[in-house]
Amino acid sequence: MNISRRILVAIPFLIIIVLGFLFFFDIIIYFFLAGILSIMGHPIVVFFDKLRIGKFKMPHSINALLALITMVTLFAVFIAVVIPVIANQANAISEMSVEEVTATYAEPIFKLENTLIKFGVLEKGETIEESVSKHITSIVEYIDVSTILQRSFNIAGQLFIGVFAVLFMTFFFLRDDKLFFNGMLMFVPEQYEQQAKHILAHSKRLLTRYFIGLLIELVSMMTLITIGGLIIGVKNAFLIGFLGGMMNIIPYLGPVIGATIGALLVATTNLGVDLYAQLLPLVGGIVVVFIICNLLDNIVLQPLIYSNSVLAHPLEIFIVIMMAGSLAGIPGMILAIPSYTVLRIIAREFLHQSKIVKKLTSRI
Repeated sequence: MNISRRILVAIPFLIIIVLGFLFFFDIIIYFFLAGILSIMGHPIVVFFDKLRIGKFKMPHSINALLALITMVTLFAVFIAVVIPVIANQANAISEMSVEEVTATYAEPIFKLENTLIKFGVLEKGETIEESVSKHITSIVEYIDVSTILQRSFNIAGQLFIGVFAVLFMTFFFLRDDKLFFNGMLMFVPEQYEQQAKHILAHSKRLLTRYFIGLLIELVSMMTLITIGGLIIGVKNAFLIGFLGGMMNIIPYLGPVIGATIGALLVATTNLGVDLYAQLLPLVGGIVVVFIICNLLDNIVLQPLIYSNSVLAHPLEIFIVIMMAGSLAGIPGMILAIPSYTVLRIIAREFLHQSKIVKKLTSRI
């Protein structure tokens, strides 16, 4: 099959994928989340399958259910350990006094007010507090409580349906480890089934490595930021570490968001101390912690995850993430690497004679 014919064959598949994402986005997300969880849970099923009590062996379906329960339990234990610590620190933030904030930042606030008045942002004699209060009041007047409650119930309902759907599909994918891939093969013409099997098998291997590496990266960044915060004496180091680590799921932009959140938390939860002698060094310290952790991430963790797991050059990954971000914002940046990995594998299978495809897929 020549290149032009291969392109004609590949284009309909790409169109179907795009249309599927547009019209059935939620279901596709549930399907792929369940597939990812089943890939991660497969070793647990294998472990239970090997267990024997004398001659008795648990049925495979029961082992699949036990594997799912194990995964849910591990997640619940993580939540039970981490959330109370974060909740306590968040509660301390909610109890901070406005008077303390004003007293601590009186001098810089006064200078800022004068600057804003000079540029016409504030009226003469108006304070930042008065301006913020006025805007909040105007916003509250337009808030419809019934609409908020209705949307909250809708979100809760969608979340419940989503969790149930993912767990339900994950169980069947765990019970039959070929079901996920066989379901995808149903949409492939018979003459291309063998190529599709190669694509799915290779995608499974690379994506498994990527998601496991990503999980290791998030936990590592949470730990490093928390340790750094504790070393410099930040009160809410666990909360900053958790949020900073989670923000790292957003490539490149995430560390900046995490550092900004960390600096704001430090600035608002260490009140009553000397602004220049103690508070500013703490804020600067947490920013330095984020810079050091991000350097370690860029030099050590990301090359191992992005370059070695998906077998792509860091510059190539950077360009793909930037393009995805310009097309679909932050969600695009998050999904860029796994999507690009699958597209490269598809291109290699159908368009391997193309010079650019050869170059982009030389390492896979």
